[in-house]
Amino acid sequence: MADPTPLEALRHRLALKVGEHAVFDGWTHKAVDSAAAELGIDPAQARLAFPKDPPHMIEAWIEGVDGAMEAHFTPEVVEKLRISQRIRAMIWFRLETTGPAREAVRSALSILAMPQNVPLALRTGWRSADAMWRLAGDTATDYNHYSKRLILSGVYTATLLAWLDDQSEGWTDTAAFLDRRLADVGRFEKWKAGWSRDDFRRPSIARFLGRLRYPAR
Repeated sequence: MADPTPLEALRHRLALKVGEHAVFDGWTHKAVDSAAAELGIDPAQARLAFPKDPPHMIEAWIEGVDGAMEAHFTPEVVEKLRISQRIRAMIWFRLETTGPAREAVRSALSILAMPQNVPLALRTGWRSADAMWRLAGDTATDYNHYSKRLILSGVYTATLLAWLDDQSEGWTDTAAFLDRRLADVGRFEKWKAGWSRDDFRRPSIARFLGRLRYPAR
């Protein structure tokens, strides 16, 4: 991966702080100015580096969360955990990282849910799920590559929604919710693996339907 340009590096540096200030200032240039002031960055440079419209400000902030996650989960950290533990730890890390911007997350999800922003929401969700799986060591290149990321995007989004309304101490309700979702995914993956192993013993559904349409002579 190419080294970031100076403006990209500045955007990444600003991203998480912009999210924190968006709690009070909304996803506006005022949040960028406040983040720049806190970090000692020239506001003109900050505005140049950071997107101006709310949807792309949110995208830049999500990229900042992705970057923080990638910096934290080094190979030394990841190798100590099983695959399922890696995914759970990464989701929880993201919640802790975005905790100071919790109310801004709520407004961000509302903005991304607008019809014109749904494609952007899907892209950012896919990228975050892909980053988690890559950090977890996934090397799948077949349909599993896509199914894993699609499923994880759903789990992460559902967990975010549960977290936003969680008033329990230490977010214990969210932790329980996340564990249930991951357990469901684990059961599905075991079933899917069993189905794949036994494919050679099962009749082909496509071949069966073909014979119904074109009976053997």
